[in-house]
Amino acid sequence: MSSQEEQQGIGRVMDFLEEWDHGDKTTRNRMLNTFVAQNEGKTYYELETAFALGASLFLARMTTWIRLTYMFGKTNVGLQLKAVGVFLSASSNHQYILEFLEDGGVLTILDILGQIHITAEDKHQGLLLLQTISTTSPKYKEIICESQGVKVVAECLAESDWDDTQEAAQVLLETLAHGNPRFQPQVYQRLVGLMAVSSPPALQRIIRTLRTVQAEVKTVHPSILEPLLQLLHSLSYEVEGEALGLILDLSRSGLGPELLRGLVALLRPSKGGQQRPGTEDPEEMTAYFSVLVQQAAAAKAIRLLAQSGEDTSQELLDLDVVHYLLCAMATREHKDSQIQASLALMHFVQTYPDISDNVRGGMGIELFENFMQSPDRVHPNIDEIQAEKLLSNKVHQTKESEVGEC
Repeated sequence: MSSQEEQQGIGRVMDFLEEWDHGDKTTRNRMLNTFVAQNEGKTYYELETAFALGASLFLARMTTWIRLTYMFGKTNVGLQLKAVGVFLSASSNHQYILEFLEDGGVLTILDILGQIHITAEDKHQGLLLLQTISTTSPKYKEIICESQGVKVVAECLAESDWDDTQEAAQVLLETLAHGNPRFQPQVYQRLVGLMAVSSPPALQRIIRTLRTVQAEVKTVHPSILEPLLQLLHSLSYEVEGEALGLILDLSRSGLGPELLRGLVALLRPSKGGQQRPGTEDPEEMTAYFSVLVQQAAAAKAIRLLAQSGEDTSQELLDLDVVHYLLCAMATREHKDSQIQASLALMHFVQTYPDISDNVRGGMGIELFENFMQSPDRVHPNIDEIQAEKLLSNKVHQTKESEVGEC
């Protein structure tokens, strides 16, 4: 490039920056749209060439404008962040990211994510920027975490009602946990704390992320057990599926025995203090129904765990699981509890032939024959009398002395 061409290039950039400096919101938004359209996907060297080696001057101006305006909600934050992303996502982008960090860019984005008036779409752009930064260097992951990034991103995942924003937050949390030993436990604990959120889509992503992080965490914190079992209340098949996957993962950990004990306990709702309400109060009935949903999910989890290995099956037998599965089959208010308990019980009957006679005695000959033919369709044959027989069954396979009745 000749000296004259260089001077012309510098002149164009100076005119551009002067227009920016004197432009109002409308002018700057127009300039940003044009900038994104013309420069998205360019490398560091292409951007430097386009700005006559002065691209950093424009990046600094955009960063400052965002910091000064996002609190007031009068500018297009998403467009601003997308324009910054042109720089941060450029190939060989280390210089731009360093300048952005030094200018307080990470703190600004995290604050944007915490603002109520900022839209989910705009927060999505902020999360994408943090993802770009975090994948550039392990040091940058630590900077995000040191700035309370784990807390902010986790809350964004739990509270957002837009799928793209939830997904971006999920991916970012996984990134922050991977290869980041200083802050991996923080991500793990934060995810465990989010297991009580009410949004099924968010909860599904939280559990999925937790499973990914759990695979890298060497120890399992006992605090995960109670919220994990509570997840089995969910009416969402997606949430239940992720929860069952996490249960299978944790069964191979040191928490396995307590997990099995907790699942068996859920087969007997009355033992947990939740009995059928004496009235038709909607709130009480909803609470009771959620316990029955949990009972059915626990029976399903027990079947999957028992099928995963003989050692686990034997541990469940030692917890008197056959007795309580028979009790669960008597739950006429919720057929899924009966179906899941029947399918789980069938595994033990087929795997351990010596149990068959005891189960026949607990069911009665006619019901047992129907059970052996179609365990998933035996529930219509369970009337009130047969349900009482199941509840009062004396089938015990346990080695423990504190066995109780249903």
